[in-house]
Amino acid sequence: MSEMSEMPVHSAAYKRRRMLNWLPLGLTYAVYYMGRYNLNVAGPLMMDKFSLTKAEFGTIATCGFWVYALSVLFNGPLADRIGGKKAIVFGAFGAAALNLTMGLLFLSGWATKVLVGMCLLYGVNQYFQSFGALSVVKVNSPWFHVKERGVFGGIFGILISLGYSLAYAVGGWILAHFSWYMVFIVPSCALFFMALLDHFWVKDTPAEAGFANFNTGDASSDDKDKEVALPMKELLSRMFHNRVIVTLMISEFCTGFIRQGLLLWYPAFLLSVFAISPGHWEWLGSSNIWILTFTLANVITIGGIIGGMLCGWMSDKLFQSRRPPVAGLFYLMQIVGVLLLIFAKNHQMPLLAYFSVGFTCVWIFGVHGMLTGTASMDFGGTRGASTVAGLLDGVQYFASGFAGLGLGYVLDKVGWNAWLMLPLFSITGFCLMLTIWNATPKSGGSKQVAEKA
Repeated sequence: MSEMSEMPVHSAAYKRRRMLNWLPLGLTYAVYYMGRYNLNVAGPLMMDKFSLTKAEFGTIATCGFWVYALSVLFNGPLADRIGGKKAIVFGAFGAAALNLTMGLLFLSGWATKVLVGMCLLYGVNQYFQSFGALSVVKVNSPWFHVKERGVFGGIFGILISLGYSLAYAVGGWILAHFSWYMVFIVPSCALFFMALLDHFWVKDTPAEAGFANFNTGDASSDDKDKEVALPMKELLSRMFHNRVIVTLMISEFCTGFIRQGLLLWYPAFLLSVFAISPGHWEWLGSSNIWILTFTLANVITIGGIIGGMLCGWMSDKLFQSRRPPVAGLFYLMQIVGVLLLIFAKNHQMPLLAYFSVGFTCVWIFGVHGMLTGTASMDFGGTRGASTVAGLLDGVQYFASGFAGLGLGYVLDKVGWNAWLMLPLFSITGFCLMLTIWNATPKSGGSKQVAEKA
């Protein structure tokens, strides 16, 4: 049986301070997205202005995905050692500097070796971006008991959705009203502001904010010296000898391919199938690009918010804080969403296509927030939360690289029916969840897992 500790009764003052702790932290993570997916927003203009092919532009994106994937493997353990607050502030300052550099270079007329330069600069930007999710998880792990982390997973999914809204809607508005390179400069200013806010306001633990620390009931809650980071060798040994964590890593590979397989290619899908603009990304009339990006941003955001909250509520209230059953069900619903998209394409139904991408995002963002934002805290424990979050996020972005290069190649060959590949990964994710269906964290070390009979 599970051996989770009882959830403490939090005072109103504690809940208020906890909210004020994760709110700026979460907004910072959303702004991270603004300084990450601005590349997607600026992509059409960049390809036109610098005569880049889709393959060349895709190289920039894949370079960033894979730098991110490698970086979180190192930055997760680093954040566990230095603390989540320092990690997210460092990452925000770094990403702000890189976005500002890219914007100022384009402002000054940069036009030679743009492909090589952007691969380098965007790759370094993604290094700093990789501190985002794992820092949020690290800071929040001592503030939330296992039995209330499903709700946090929902909040985490909302933050991801809000990040897309900032990137696409605000980025589209910037393109419509200002010079295109401002999509790099504006996020740099926002990241710099949020880094300062986090530095002065966020606290790593309840004790630092004047409240008592408590037993969170996760995998490291009974460890001696649990406030001290584990030695790297022991930490990695715990992670890779934990069947649940390894299963979650493989599952997040599936999530990464599905997530970017949809979101990276959906704008091109709208343009080529439904001719929402005159049919070419090179045409960027301000009103049309604003309508496209604003509409796309909101269907993603609304879907993500619903999915995040639904997944968190179901986990805590219907499955006694077990994460795999909800994730498994959400994997199955992703299949329905993709099939709706193909149906919308075959029957030329653009409104259904818009609905379908939002519907699919419900189940994609729900799973992503649950596994990276919640399960990583549960099974990594307070001492290893950032490392597990980093492993899960890294595997997801490694898969994203294949969604860029690999799926793009297949799309060129067979068209949009190539999206039928995505349900194969959803089915795999569901089968993986079946193998850990009853897993819950067990106190006394992250290598232990309790299974309900």
